Amino acid sequence: MPNPYARIFSAPGAKAFTAAGLIGRMPVAMTNIGLITMLSATYGGYGLAGAAAATFTLSMALISPRISRLADRFGQRRVLPPAALVSVVSLLAMSACVWLEAPTALLFVLAIPAGAMPNMSAMSRARWTEIHRGTPRLRTAYAFESVADELTFITGPALSVVLSTMAFAQAGPLAAAAFLAVGVGLFVAQRSTEPPVRVTGPTATERGRRLLDTPLLLLVAILLAGGVIVGAIDVVAVAFAEARGVPGATGIVLSCYALGSAVSGLVFGGLRIPWRPRTQLTVAVTGTALTAPLLLTADGIVTLSLVVLVSGVFFAPMMILVMTLIEGIVAPERLTEGMTWALTGLTVGTALGTFAAGQAVEAGGTDGGLHVAIVAGTVALVVVLVANRLPERVAKGGEEVNDSATLGSRTEEER
Repeated sequence: MPNPYARIFSAPGAKAFTAAGLIGRMPVAMTNIGLITMLSATYGGYGLAGAAAATFTLSMALISPRISRLADRFGQRRVLPPAALVSVVSLLAMSACVWLEAPTALLFVLAIPAGAMPNMSAMSRARWTEIHRGTPRLRTAYAFESVADELTFITGPALSVVLSTMAFAQAGPLAAAAFLAVGVGLFVAQRSTEPPVRVTGPTATERGRRLLDTPLLLLVAILLAGGVIVGAIDVVAVAFAEARGVPGATGIVLSCYALGSAVSGLVFGGLRIPWRPRTQLTVAVTGTALTAPLLLTADGIVTLSLVVLVSGVFFAPMMILVMTLIEGIVAPERLTEGMTWALTGLTVGTALGTFAAGQAVEAGGTDGGLHVAIVAGTVALVVVLVANRLPERVAKGGEEVNDSATLGSRTEEER
C-alpha cells in the first residue's frame, strides 16, 4: 500500500513551501512565552509580563484573520511580507525598549502591531487545498499540518524559554522575529504553489460578508473549547507535578498529550473512513468529552501521563475534521480567512484555558483545574450536536448551494 504522505509530497513544490511554512509558524508558538520570560526576568514578577503577552495574543487574534482575508483577496506574496515586517519591527522595538529600560507603556503600544503576525498554518493549508482539492489526499495534507502544529507548539515554547534564560532576556522574542522574517521570505518565494486570487462576483461578495455565520462560528467554537482543554492541561500538569515534588515531570505529561495527538493525527490522515465528515467529527468530539473526566482518576505522574495520552488521541482528528468541514462550507476566495478564524479560536481557547485553570487551581487544587477541561469538553460536545442539526451550506464554483443534508454531510469521494 503506497504511503499516503509520500503521495501528497509528490506534488511539485510541496516540500519547499512546507519547509518554509514550518519555519514561519514557529513565532506563533515562541512569542507569547518569549515575552513572558523576557519581561518577568527583566522587571520581576508576572503581572506586567502576563498583561503584555495577553495584549499581543489578543491583537494577533483580531488582526491575523484580516491579514488572511487580504491574502485571499490580493495574494500571499503581496500581503505576507509587509505584515511580517510590521510584526518583526515591533518585536525588535519591544526588545530594544527592555534593553533601554524605556517606559513600560511602550511595551503595550508595541505589542499591538506585533500581533500582525501572519498565520502561516492557514497559509500552508490554503496551498494544500489548492493542490489536492476534491481528492482524499486533502485530508492527509490537513493531518500533516495538524501534526506539524503539534510539533511546533512542543519545540517553540521550549526553545524560546531556553534562549531567554540561557543567553539573554531578549533572545526568545528576537529568535521569533528571525524565524518569522526567514520563514515568510522563503514561503512567498515559492510562487508555483501560491493559491490564485479569485475574482469574486456579486454573489460571492455577498457570501463573503456572511463568512462568520452560524456554521463557521460553531466550528470555531469547537476548536476554542478544544483550546481551553489544552490550556487547562498545561496548567494542571505543572501544578500536579509540583505538588508531588517532581516539577521536571511536567514535560513528560505534556509530551504524552502531544504524542497521543500527533500519532493519532498521522494515522487518521492515512485512513479512508466511510463515514461522513460530520459523523467523524461527532465521534472525535465525543471522545474528547468522555476522556476529560478520566483526568480526575490520575493519582500519580504515570497515570496522569497515560490518561492525557488517551485524551490526546482525539484532538488531532478533531482539528483535521474541522478544517475539512471549513473547506466545504467556506467559499474558495475566503478559505484562508476561514481557516485562520478556526486556528485563532484554538489560540484564544488555549489562553482562556490557561487563565481559567490557573484561577481554579489556586482555589481548589488540581481537581479544580481539571474541571475546567471537563466543562470545555462538554461545551464542545453540545456545540457539535447543535451543528449537526443545521442545514449545510456548500460553496461550489462561486455559488452557494443549500442542501437538505446536515453540516459536513458530503463524503470525501464527493469532495
